[in-house]
Amino acid sequence: MNYETLAIENRDKSSVFLKTYLISKNSFNPDRKRPLVLIVPGGGYEHFGEREQEPVAVKMNALGFHAAILHYSLAPMRFPDALCDVANAVALIRQNAEDWAVDSSKIILCGFSAGGHLAATLGCFWNKPFLKTYVPHTSEEIRPNYLCLCYPVVTADEQFCHNGSIQNVIGSIPKSEAAEICASLGHNSMRDVVSIEKNITKDFPPTFIWHTLKDEAVPAKNTLLLANALYETGIECEYHLFNRGKHALALANEESAKADGSHIEKECAVWPELFKNWFEGLK
Repeated sequence: MNYETLAIENRDKSSVFLKTYLISKNSFNPDRKRPLVLIVPGGGYEHFGEREQEPVAVKMNALGFHAAILHYSLAPMRFPDALCDVANAVALIRQNAEDWAVDSSKIILCGFSAGGHLAATLGCFWNKPFLKTYVPHTSEEIRPNYLCLCYPVVTADEQFCHNGSIQNVIGSIPKSEAAEICASLGHNSMRDVVSIEKNITKDFPPTFIWHTLKDEAVPAKNTLLLANALYETGIECEYHLFNRGKHALALANEESAKADGSHIEKECAVWPELFKNWFEGLK
């Protein structure tokens, strides 16, 4: 296994970095290139959920994927700081694809909660002109090929949203800057800009989603809205809505459980294998 921590430049000079978990090359198939799962942990855009980091990376390695974990910009910030971080991370992975034995056509963003929102935001905007103002890479360099969204924040609709995440990701963006971004996307407000379900196009990546009906922090309506938008747009999607399980389950097994034994839910713990089966079955 190869571990490395790489800094990612950002306009606020905050601590943004990528930590890799790369499966070592072997002598019996030295030219093999693997997909890479870029893990984007949640935390409401104000902290990082530790249980959604290394346990997930190790699990993805066990399933045959390279993995990496992104620490992106947190509040206080302004849109699109965190979006730029994940875009730059994808570009960094592509730049190193040959050395890391990564299949550059199989870069998967695996986002949890607010991290799922961030992953999906890049899925929406990777080829939008406004992003070129902030990111020094071509659209194809920052393009996520697939998404795996785990109980993601999706909507800014006040009835269903995780309001803290929405407020934090928009942040203190100047009104003039916000107006330019809104105009470029045909929206009237930044809440529409950060509502994923209102920004799905035919260029959105194929997506795997899972959530729980009893999520107390991010209502299941978030992913129902997303799944419907993907269906209406014709995007390949697999969606699992489990009956039981609180928010932030991570792997939903002992490897990511809290010290008190909570956050274990056997019916949800199958999601990594379901994701792998879905991914391998794509054309």
